[in-house]
Amino acid sequence: MDKKYTQYAWEMTEALLSIDSPSGYTCRAAAWVREQFEKMGFCAEITTKGGVLVDLGGANEDDALLLEAHADTLGAMVAEIKGNGRLRLSPLGGMSANNAEAENVRVYTRGGQVLEGTCQLCNASVHVNKDYSETKRSFDTVEIVLDEDVSSAADTKALGIEVGDIICFDPRTRRTASGYLKSRFLDDKLSVGILLGFAKYVSEQKKQLSRKTYVHITVYEEVGHGGSASVPAGVTEAISVDMGCVGDGLNCTEKQVSICAKDSGGPYSYEVVGKLIEAAKKTGADYAVDVYPYYGSDVEATLRGGVDIRHGLIGAGVYASHGYERSHISGIENTLKVLKGYLDV
Repeated sequence: MDKKYTQYAWEMTEALLSIDSPSGYTCRAAAWVREQFEKMGFCAEITTKGGVLVDLGGANEDDALLLEAHADTLGAMVAEIKGNGRLRLSPLGGMSANNAEAENVRVYTRGGQVLEGTCQLCNASVHVNKDYSETKRSFDTVEIVLDEDVSSAADTKALGIEVGDIICFDPRTRRTASGYLKSRFLDDKLSVGILLGFAKYVSEQKKQLSRKTYVHITVYEEVGHGGSASVPAGVTEAISVDMGCVGDGLNCTEKQVSICAKDSGGPYSYEVVGKLIEAAKKTGADYAVDVYPYYGSDVEATLRGGVDIRHGLIGAGVYASHGYERSHISGIENTLKVLKGYLDV
C-alpha cells in the first residue's frame, strides 16, 4: 500500500480532531465524516442514532464484514452554575479530573455561543492554597473558570450558559519531525482517519472487495453503547478499529498495530484473532498481540445488542490513553496493512 494513504489517514485525523465531538454532541463530526466518504464515491448515511454507516461495496453479501470506529470523544457537561459564576462539570465518558486540570476548554451553549475557559483546581493558586498538592483531583474539586467577566451565577447565565451545555477540551494536536502524533482524542479519531485512508485506497486503486464490507462510525462508544445498533443484514464478522493499548505489561508500541486477544469484556473470537495475525504476517505489518486489562470496544456493544457475529479488535498503538495521547505515523501504516491483508486487497 502506497504511503500516501498513510499520510492521507493522518490528514483526515487531524481535520477531525479540530471538530469538537464529545459523546452526545457529535452532529458536526458525523456530517464531516459522511462528506469525506461521499467525496470518494461511497454511499454513506447518518443513522437515526447519529452515527455514519458506509457501504464500501464488495461481493458475497451473506458473509459481510463490518468495520467499526468511533468519532465521539471524552468531554464534559455543565452540571451546575456556581454562586461565583464558575461551572461544576460532569464528565462525558471516562474523562479523569487529573487529566482535565489546567486544560483550555470551549463551552457550547444551546443558543449557539462558544465561550472559552480553563479547567482549574478550585482555589488553584499555589501561593494561596496550602493544600494544593494534597488535594485529591475529582470533578468535585475542579471547576471551569470562564474567560469572561463573571462573579455570580447571574453573570454567567446572562452569557447564555445553562446546565446541560457541552464542555470540550482542547485537543492540542501536534505531529513531530520524528513522526510522533500527539493529541487528546486519538482514541478514536485516529482510527476514523485510518478507515478513511483505507476507503481512499479502495476507491483510487479500484479494488474489488471479495466480501461485502461496511464501515460504521459510531458516536456513543465512550459511554458504552456505540456499536449496539445499525448492523446491516448479512454481517457475520465485525472488527472494531480502535486504539491499541501501550503500557506496562503489554507488548505493543506506538509504531505497531495491536491485535487484541482479550479485554475486560472477555476474549475476542479466536478465529478472527487468528486471521488478523495471518493478515499482519502476509502484509509484513509490524504487530503485537496483547490482552488489555481495562478496556471495552464498540464490537462488544454490538454483541451485547444481540447480534450473532464473530468479533475482533485492532488499532494503532496509543500511549497515555484518555489523557494527552501519543501514537506514531508507523502505527497508522501497520494498521492499514492489516486491513489490506484481511480483505485480501
